[in-house]
Amino acid sequence: MEEDWQWIQEVLSGNKQAYAHIINKYKNQLYATILRMTRNPHNAQDLVQEAFIKVYQQLGKYDNKGSFSKWMYRVAINHCMDEFRKKSYKMKQVEINEEKVVNPNHPEVIFLKKEKNRQLERLIAALPEDERMIILLRYVNELSYSEISELSELPVSSVRNKLHRAKQKMRASVKLEGGYFHELSNDR
Repeated sequence: MEEDWQWIQEVLSGNKQAYAHIINKYKNQLYATILRMTRNPHNAQDLVQEAFIKVYQQLGKYDNKGSFSKWMYRVAINHCMDEFRKKSYKMKQVEINEEKVVNPNHPEVIFLKKEKNRQLERLIAALPEDERMIILLRYVNELSYSEISELSELPVSSVRNKLHRAKQKMRASVKLEGGYFHELSNDR
C-alpha cells in the first residue's frame, strides 16, 4: 500500500517514530497469527515484539514490489519458525474462560463445542511445526496457496503437499481416537 511505503520511507530516512504507525496498523493481526501458532499468550507477545524488531532491522530490504503486509508476515513467521527450532517451543493449551462462554439455556451445546475445539487443537498441536503453520495459515487466516507459498518461501506444490500430509495425519488420528471430527475420517 502507498501509505505503508510512505511510512517505510520516513523510517529509512531517519524518522524512527514513523515505525509506530506500522506497528499500530499490523500489531493485532500479527499477534492473532502468532497466538494461533504458539497458543500461548506470553510467548505470542514476546514473538510479536521480536518480529517487529526483526522487520525494523530488515526494512531496507523491502523493495515495494509486493504487498508490504505479506513481506512483513514472511519475516515474522520465519522469525517464529527459527525461534521454534531454537527453543523447541511446546504448545500449551489456552483454556477458555467457562464463565464467559457458558450459556445457561444450552449447556450441552456449549460443552460439545468446547470438546470439539479441544480435539481440533490437539490434532493440530500433534502436527510438525511446518505443517501446523500451513494448516493455520490456510484455514484460520484463510490465505491462498500462493500467499502461503510467499510467506513460507516454499513452492506452491510443497505447500499443497504439506497441507495434504497434515490432513492425512489428522484423519489417521481421528480414525484411531474417534471423536468429533468424523468428517475428517471420511477421506475427503
